[in-house]
Amino acid sequence: MALGTATDPYELRFDTGRICLDLLATSHPVERLESVEVLRAWIAGSGLVPPGTPLDHADASWLTGFRELRRETARLVRARTAPGVHPPDLALARVNALAVAAPPAPRAVRAEDGVLVRELTGPPQCAALLGALARDVVELLTDPVARASLRQCAGDNCPIVYVDTSRGRRRRWCSSEVCGNRERVARHRRRAALAR
Repeated sequence: MALGTATDPYELRFDTGRICLDLLATSHPVERLESVEVLRAWIAGSGLVPPGTPLDHADASWLTGFRELRRETARLVRARTAPGVHPPDLALARVNALAVAAPPAPRAVRAEDGVLVRELTGPPQCAALLGALARDVVELLTDPVARASLRQCAGDNCPIVYVDTSRGRRRRWCSSEVCGNRERVARHRRRAALAR
């Protein structure tokens, strides 16, 4: 399934509660980061950069970097959600190495209407964006409260991990509109089949 312009809200999802987990969601159910254009859309949509930030300088090497960070993050997060499994040392070392890069520097500027808005001091570099994402991974995995709130989606064959911040910590799905809706439809079909 091709993404093209990635304008469908279900194509690029931002509902996991952490930007690093949103990056993980780009590999399910198929590779979402299939082009530089889609990566640019993900970077903008995730809030990694302020709205309107030019990303024309992003190239194929950015795709490689983001996919690598996603792979290492997946190893670390999956280890955290599996009881008794320790995170792989190589993945941890790679994420730590990426986290060293300073994130893009923001500044406050006046918009045309006089309101202060956030802008970057210059075009963001790939290493800076990867550094911001890697820092989010480090913060997630070292924060006991956030770490304890990590959940695997209960949807059929859904590997998405999210931070459960719901009241009572009873969230079951990565997205009520996606996996939750599938579960409700399946339950309805089972009841209808039993009634027949």
